[in-house]
This record gives sequence, structure tokens and C-alpha cells, in this order.
Amino acid sequence: MTERVVRPTGRGFLLLDSHPTGCFESVARMRVDPVPSTERPAERPIALIIGATAGYGLAATIAGLARHGIRGIGIGFERPPGRRSATAGWYRAIATAKLADDFVFLNADAFADETKKETLDLIASRFGGVDYLIYSVAAPRRTDPDTGVTFQSVIKPLGAAHTTRTLEFDSDGAPALRDVAADPGDETETAATVKVMGGEDWSRWVAALADRDLLRDGFRTVALTYIGSKLTSAIYRDGTIGAAKAHLEATAGELTARLSSVNGRALTSVNGAAVTQASTAIPGIALYVSLLRGVLGDKLQSPIEQSIQLWDQLTGARPLDLDEAGRIRLDRWELDPEVQAAVAERWAAITPETITEFADVDWFRAEFRGLYGFDIPGVDYTVPVETDLPWPA
Repeated sequence: MTERVVRPTGRGFLLLDSHPTGCFESVARMRVDPVPSTERPAERPIALIIGATAGYGLAATIAGLARHGIRGIGIGFERPPGRRSATAGWYRAIATAKLADDFVFLNADAFADETKKETLDLIASRFGGVDYLIYSVAAPRRTDPDTGVTFQSVIKPLGAAHTTRTLEFDSDGAPALRDVAADPGDETETAATVKVMGGEDWSRWVAALADRDLLRDGFRTVALTYIGSKLTSAIYRDGTIGAAKAHLEATAGELTARLSSVNGRALTSVNGAAVTQASTAIPGIALYVSLLRGVLGDKLQSPIEQSIQLWDQLTGARPLDLDEAGRIRLDRWELDPEVQAAVAERWAAITPETITEFADVDWFRAEFRGLYGFDIPGVDYTVPVETDLPWPA
């Protein structure tokens, strides 16, 4: 037994431990109502969700399970318990598995060919094929299976250096503003970021499924992407990450052409801003999302709310909401001109003295800590908990 009191120690937006009970409760709070039976398919769909244990991938998994009764496989890449607790995704996978009926979680590197083979073998033997593939991967590095070369992604602007303001918290939880300067990324860094976060691995997954004849008629695949505000564009959409996202979106068109034999289609889904472990690493995003929440309050749509919309559109329960580029748009609430004008006004006016007036920093801090299972209402963090829990069978 390894019961102990787990505390939120760490630095910045990175905590070193996760709280199992808090992670379980955070999954339980992502409650989703099923669609009416008249709108559900007669046969439960088979889904492969890559990146199923965190952020939007987790939300898509829970929404698919609860709302549309999906069967299939979810892939995460989580650290098991040891000297420290497991990563939060480890415990979230345990909790999500309890919601599932005939849905398997694999803990493996989605970039590796060995993972693809293991996954496809399981699909072939247990499910016979796939109706949906949701690709939600945000990773710092990727090893190319063909060359063995490991590429590292970077978060940098392109063309010129850029300075932005970002939100931080001191050891007592008090908010602070800080300027962050970033030098521009070069061609090598940009190309490496595209290799990690672009559409290459997504395309390899679809090709692997096709080669094994595992794509069902009408197959749909969607990769999650983000555009965001002009306030963050220099470091995000117009930066190295934006180059990767543009490649991801271009890959959708290439995949759709290759899926014609199964009447298939590949799409990207432009999701709205959220507090995730990936987004907190991007300079300026914490401040922007806090200001956005200050403007919208409870009208800010959570990942689970957006994932409900995504599944309803993918399954045909609701029409696809596409833009002129053929992307699913789940971010219209965020990029509404009036909303963006209000956020921009606060961004320009905010000072260290007015930060709590303009930005919902208490909400942001609770959301960030909640990613690790802390600050979840109803959880007693003084009680020792068992951290050495097995991956769901």
C-alpha cells in the first residue's frame, strides 16, 4: 500500500504529483446526457481516440461514451505511479474506463509504429473496423519511425522577436503579470515543430488503418486544432505552432481524397480556448483565457460542452458547422467580434493592481490545479490516498 497525503507541489503551471481522488471526481463532474434514442445509430459506433486521457481528447472520449455509446480504443501516454504519483491522465483513464462498456485504454506512445500495430491488431480482433478517429495530440517531441530522428517542437514567433504579457502565480497563489520575450524561430525549428504537431502522424494512423482494411464505410476522422485571438496570434497562430496547425489542416484535404473508396472524410475541428496542460505552456495564453473568462463568465464553453457538439456533428445528430475552409467551428463563441473587443480592451488596460478586476484569476488557478486533481469541490485533501493504482484492464 502506498497511501499518502498528496500535495500540489511544483513550479509555475507544472505540478509534480496528481491527486487520484480529485482526478476521479473531475471525470465524474464531466456529466453528459445521452442523445435521444431516436437520434442514436442502431449500431454503436467504433471509435479510436488518440490523446484520450487529457484535455480535449479526454472530453471527446467522455462525450462519445456517454452521449453516443461509442466502443473502441483510447490511447494516452502517461507516467505510472512510482516515487511520485502517476500523472493525472493515468487516474483519469481509470475513472473514464468505469464509464465505458467495451472501450479499451492503451498507455503507449501514439507516434510509435509498435503502438499502431498493437492498436490495429486489437481493432481487428475485437471490433473489426473503425467508424471514427479523433486525433488530439499535443507533444513536445516526436521520433520519426522511418528515420529514428527525434524532433523537438518549440513555441516561438516567426519573422521577428515578440514580447507578450503572461499571468503567473506566486507560491502563495497571488496573481502577477510578467513580460515574456521570445526570439523568432528559424526554419529548422519550424520544420521540427511541424514534424511533431503537424498532420504527418495523423496521416500515418489513417494509412495504417486503410492498409489493414479497418476503415468502415462512411469513416470520419477529425484532428483538433486552434486559431485563437489576434492578441495571442504572434506567439501561436502566426508562430511555429501555427505553422504546424496549418499543416494539420492541409492534411485534412489530402486525407479526404484518399478516403473516397470508403466514402470517408477527414476534417479539422477548431476548438475554443480552454485551460489544458498544453495551453498553459504557451506564453500569454493564461492571461488571455483569464480575461476571456472575465468577459464571458459561465458562457465560456468547456471542452466537454464543445465535445458534445463535435460528436453530434460527426454522427449526423446535428448538421456540420463548417467555415469557408471546410473546418468545423466550435470556437464561434470565443471569436465573436464583441467578445474579442471586450477582451482586447481589458488586455490593454490591465495592470498588476487591476488584474483581479479584469481577469478571472481565481477561476483560472482552480482550473489549472484541477488538471492535476486539486481544488476539486468535495475532495478532502488532508486524507491519505492510494496512489499506486493499476492501469485499467
